[in-house]
Amino acid sequence: MKTVVETLDPTRVRMAVEVPFDELAPSLASAYKRIAAQVVVPGFRKGKVPPRIIDQRIGRAAVLEEAVNEALPRLYGQAVEDNGVQPIGQPEVEITTLDDGQALAFTAEVDVRPEITLPDYRGLPAQVADADPSDDDVEEQLAALRERFGTLRAVERAAAAGDFAALDLLARRDGELVEGGEATAQTYRVGSGTMVEGLDEAVTGLSDGESATFTTTLAGGPAGGQQAEVEVSVRGVKEQDLPDLDDDFAQLASEFDTLDELRADLRERLVRVKRIEQAAEARDKVLAELLSRVEVPVPERVLAAQVDDHFQDDHGDGDHRAEVEAEARTAFARQLVLDEIAQQEQLQVTQQDLTSYLVAQAQQAGMDPQQLADQVVKAGNLPFVAADVVRGKALAFVVEEAAVTDESGRPVELKRLREDGTLATDEELAAEAAEAAEAAAEEPAAQPAAQPAGEPSPPA
Repeated sequence: MKTVVETLDPTRVRMAVEVPFDELAPSLASAYKRIAAQVVVPGFRKGKVPPRIIDQRIGRAAVLEEAVNEALPRLYGQAVEDNGVQPIGQPEVEITTLDDGQALAFTAEVDVRPEITLPDYRGLPAQVADADPSDDDVEEQLAALRERFGTLRAVERAAAAGDFAALDLLARRDGELVEGGEATAQTYRVGSGTMVEGLDEAVTGLSDGESATFTTTLAGGPAGGQQAEVEVSVRGVKEQDLPDLDDDFAQLASEFDTLDELRADLRERLVRVKRIEQAAEARDKVLAELLSRVEVPVPERVLAAQVDDHFQDDHGDGDHRAEVEAEARTAFARQLVLDEIAQQEQLQVTQQDLTSYLVAQAQQAGMDPQQLADQVVKAGNLPFVAADVVRGKALAFVVEEAAVTDESGRPVELKRLREDGTLATDEELAAEAAEAAEAAAEEPAAQPAAQPAGEPSPPA
């Protein structure tokens, strides 16, 4: 089989393929067999009609068409493999020559993964927020803890900000009760702004048994997004009594004996949280810096198909469509660049990597990990999962190699950062590296199948 590959643009090629006719022999035999099983010819049992009779009754042209349709996917796949083409999406195939007994020729145009030149991805600069909590941050955490141990006391006065009120609500449009627009004895903290807009203003100043009406935009339900008249009635007001901030409170709310010890613990907890936030911020900024340094041609047909799939029957408004298209372009570039880095660094996916990924996904979805794994395998999505995992490892590699500093100019330790925000010691890092190497040597790597760049992984 002879193939000539012509590059139409950085993301699309045309393959001109010439096939010796004898390579169609298996497909011709299959075509005769299928047709023989479908036709009824007097004097012959079904399925036993010889080829010459089929040629007479059905026509040789129909048999050739059947054979070529069967052979094309195999021949196209062989041409792709022989020439190292990395297709994205489905090809546009055209038969250019079909000479019975002589030759078959066809062309196939297809979008391909573009070749890119990676920049130096080690030592990329990124600046993140400091991990030092302020005194206000600590006091905010202390106030939240204090409220958890507060008690509610009924009061005979009008509701004010910070009070807890029991509310009845009725929403009407044009005098008719809105479906799902009724609530009874809802406990609400006045001033929290956690329900509908305008409620805080309406409730403030109302005493037990009093009502008010206000106009608002409903947040959810069948009438979500529509304006309605809401009547709110107060069925009781309670004030929160908070414990004194002293050593007795520290002993009540924690394992510490003094308030100073409790404050120090809250500060350390905030440091760990902020370290995790630093890691997330570093990941986003390093990735953005990496993508800004490389040009990735995007196959426009693939991009348009993704955007159309997103909107399905709805084409979307101009701004929203432009936003989705920009996100798709970034996703394509991110996938391709991380794939290249994973290949260059020879990163592999182990069974433990896949297991950890699926367990984490299952926890987020509230599913049993084994049930999720079974679904992934049954749907044939394991290669896509493996591709996502290896890209995650590539991004982690780049981020750990980056030159990340905080706003105060201090280097940020990312290699040492654990999931709980604590920092590992040198001994712990060495032990983890040895354990990972041992595990990798004991089990075969789960190599992800080639996934078309720019095509998002289906949900697990």
